[in-house]
Amino acid sequence: MIPPVPLLHGARVRLRALAAHDANALFALHSDAAVMRYWSCPPWTGRAQALAHIERIAREREAMEFYPWVATLPDDDTLIGTCTLFDIHREHRRGVIGYALRSPFWGQGLAGEMVRLALGHAFDTLGLNRIEADIDPDNLASCRLAERAGFRREGYLRERWRVGGGVQDTALYGLLRREWDAAIAQEPNTIPTQPSP
Repeated sequence: MIPPVPLLHGARVRLRALAAHDANALFALHSDAAVMRYWSCPPWTGRAQALAHIERIAREREAMEFYPWVATLPDDDTLIGTCTLFDIHREHRRGVIGYALRSPFWGQGLAGEMVRLALGHAFDTLGLNRIEADIDPDNLASCRLAERAGFRREGYLRERWRVGGGVQDTALYGLLRREWDAAIAQEPNTIPTQPSP
């Protein structure tokens, strides 16, 4: 049985399951060229893509374990970003994290908080030992976010993605459970990992 997507609360961000009513805000996120600049797919061009994405996520969660969260503000249920734990291999105790935040909310530390919430669930609840992140090395803000969360750059994969007629490299990042534990010990108040009661 696939565990449900839990509701997670941070000081300024809440993570909840993706829902059908998120279609408009999800389309706004994925159609923003600034947000999608470093993704491995081009910006969406129609709302139907958001609806198809939501339907696909619902189908795939019936067969495989992954956690597609929507990020919202604590007092507003509107999607401002997404954060997903995916490609989970329980036997190897590892997974991959991906995240996106609507551009009006950039520069406020919200993406870092939603990533830390998801990492807390990955390590403390799921018992994973390693989380990876695939980041375009030109996306300096995302690289800095990962590094602040404790990730280390472990590899560089050249010309890995072909998007919109261009070619993108990958900086491969990894974070181990013991590094996460050390980060919590050093700065316990910066790692919000409390699930909703």
